[in-house]
Formats: sequence, C-alpha cells, structure tokens
Amino acid sequence: MPLVELLKEYTDIFAWSYRDMLGLDTTIVEHKLPLIPNVVPVWQQLRRMKLEVALKIKEEVEKQWNAGFLAVAEYPQ
Repeated sequence: MPLVELLKEYTDIFAWSYRDMLGLDTTIVEHKLPLIPNVVPVWQQLRRMKLEVALKIKEEVEKQWNAGFLAVAEYPQ
C-alpha cells in the first residue's frame, strides 16, 4: 500500500490532535450559523441517541473545548 507507507513516512507533518491545529486560519475553518434578524428559529424536538454515542460526542466536544477550538456563540434571540 503505497499511500499508507507515504503517510507513515511523513507522520510529523500531520495534526494528530486538536492541540496540533492551533495555527489554523479561522477565516477558513470557522463555522457560523447565518440567521435572519427578527425571525424566530424553528423549534425541533430533541433527538435521542444511544448512551455510548452520546458519551463519545461529549468526549470529543470536551477535547475540542480544552484545545481552544470551541467558543460560546451569542446569537440574537
């Protein structure tokens, strides 16, 4: 597998954790929710998920939060 061998050879140039990606340009990787002013967002019922999936999601969110990847967003209400 030439691709796998190539990736293994250059492991030092890849980000392996969120802490490795702190130099990313936020104009490229930033996520925003464009909302229309004075329009009430549509309410949706919460979706249930399996406990193990919810715990994995929580773990990933905590990793991103601790690495400084996430921030609290203030949207108009």
